[in-house]
Amino acid sequence: MIPTTSQRQSYYADPVIRSRLRDFLGGGPSGKATAVYFAAGTEWEALYRCPHPLTEWPDWLDMGAELNRSLWDGQSLVAHLDIEYVNFDFPAYPYLEAARIFDCQQPVVAAVSSILTESGIVPFHFLTGRGHHFVWRISRLSSAFDRLGKLGRVSDSLTRLYDSNCGPSGETVSPELAAAYSGLGLVIEYLAQQIKEMADPNCQLPIEMAAVETGSGPRGREVIAVDITEYADPLCSRVIRMPFSVYLKPWQQRHVLGGVLVDQLDPIFLIPMDGIDLKEGLMIRRNLDATKAHGARASTSIPEASEGMLSLIQHYSDSPLARFHDWFYSQEHDRRSTWPMTYDRMPFEVLPPCVAHMLAHPNDLLLRPGCVKRVVRVLLSLGWHPRHIAGLIRSKYEEDHGWDTQWQGYDPATRADFYARVFAGLFATGEDHLVDFNCQSAHEQGLCFVENCRENLVPFRDSLTNRKNYERMGCRPFNRLLLSKQHP
Repeated sequence: MIPTTSQRQSYYADPVIRSRLRDFLGGGPSGKATAVYFAAGTEWEALYRCPHPLTEWPDWLDMGAELNRSLWDGQSLVAHLDIEYVNFDFPAYPYLEAARIFDCQQPVVAAVSSILTESGIVPFHFLTGRGHHFVWRISRLSSAFDRLGKLGRVSDSLTRLYDSNCGPSGETVSPELAAAYSGLGLVIEYLAQQIKEMADPNCQLPIEMAAVETGSGPRGREVIAVDITEYADPLCSRVIRMPFSVYLKPWQQRHVLGGVLVDQLDPIFLIPMDGIDLKEGLMIRRNLDATKAHGARASTSIPEASEGMLSLIQHYSDSPLARFHDWFYSQEHDRRSTWPMTYDRMPFEVLPPCVAHMLAHPNDLLLRPGCVKRVVRVLLSLGWHPRHIAGLIRSKYEEDHGWDTQWQGYDPATRADFYARVFAGLFATGEDHLVDFNCQSAHEQGLCFVENCRENLVPFRDSLTNRKNYERMGCRPFNRLLLSKQHP
C-alpha cells in the first residue's frame, strides 16, 4: 500500500534523507546544488514536463512528492543510462514479480559494469521501480567535454530552442553544452550497442534500445530496454529519478494497472546499490524504515568520470558506428520550403500497407519506437539515405496531426534524427540481423494495422540485406526498386 501523505512527509523530514537527496542534486555537504531544476510527481499524476526552480524543492518534500532532478547541470555534463523491463501486455507484471524481472536484467547489468569498468568509469548505480539507473558526470573543464563537443551535431531548430528561456528561471543552454550533450548521445548509443552485443547471448529476453514491441511469450510481450531515448530530446527537457525518492508510478497508472491491484502493492523507494546486493536492494526498497537506515550509510553523490570518458570516446571514435554516424550526417534534411515537392510526395503505393498506415497516422504511431523501426527498415530497403528517412519522419512530426502540446519544449528534427540513426545504425553495424522483419513477427508484435493484408515483408528484408552486401545503401533510384541478387 502506498505510504500515506503524512508518512511520506515524515520520511522526507528526516535530515539524513534530505541530505542524500541534496547530494544527488549536486549540493554536497553545504554547497549550492548544481542541478538546474527539479520536477515532481504526485500519486495522481507524473509532472516530468513541469520544471521548478530548486527554491521550491522543500515545498514539494513537505507534500510527499515523487522527485526528479534535471539532467541539465550547471557545472557538469551528466551521463545517464536507463535499463528497464517492459511488458506490453501485462504492465503490472514488474510490480508483482520483481525478483524475476530484475533477475532477467542481470546479464545487461553485468555488461554495463564490465564495459564501463574497462574504460575506468565507476557510475552511481541505483534501483528504480522496473530496473536500474547508472549516472556519472563529465566536468565542463575537461578534455572529455571538449571532445564530446567536437562530435556533436546540433540542428538549427534545436539551437533556437536552446537560445530561448528553457529553464524555469530563464536559464539557457550554451552552444558548448549543447554540442557536448549531442556528442554524448552518440557515445551512449555506442555504449548501448556494446551492452546489447555482450548481454544478448546470456539474456532470456530480447534487448532493445528503446521500448520496442517484441513477440509474445508465456508472460506476454516482454523486453529489456537499454533506454537511451532521452538523447532524442533537448537537454533542458529531461529529468532523472532521484535515489531515496518515493516511487509513485504504479499509483499514477492506476487506470492502466487496475485500482484493486495497485492498492495492494507495497511502497517502493529508489535505492542506491551502495554496499548491498540485488536481493538486499529489493528487500530494502519495500520498507520505509529499512530505506531510512540505508540512507545513513549510502552515498548519492554523482561520481566524476572525465578521464574514463576519454577512453570510452576513443573506443567510439574507432568503431564502425562512428563511421556510420559520419555517413548519416553527410546528408541534410530537405529544406522545409521544398517538402511539398520532396517528402510530401512520398508514393505510398511502393510501401507495405503497414508502413503506409504508420506514415498516414503519425500521431501516435510515429511516436512508438517499434513503428519507427519498421519505417526505417522499409525505406532503407528502397534505397533511402537514413538522414532523409529522418527528414521524412520530421516532416510528419511538423505537420498538423493533432499534436496539441506534444512538441512544446521538444525538437522534432532531433527526435527524427535520433530514431532513424539508431535503427539504421544497428543494421549498418551488424547488430540488427532482421530476424523479426517479417509479417508473422509483425502480427506477434501487435504492429500489423491492416486487415486482410496480402503484402509480404520478406522482399523488403531481402532487398535491405542485398543493399548492404552489395554496398548499395542509400543509393538512387529509390521508391521503386527492391534490390535482388540478380540485380546488383
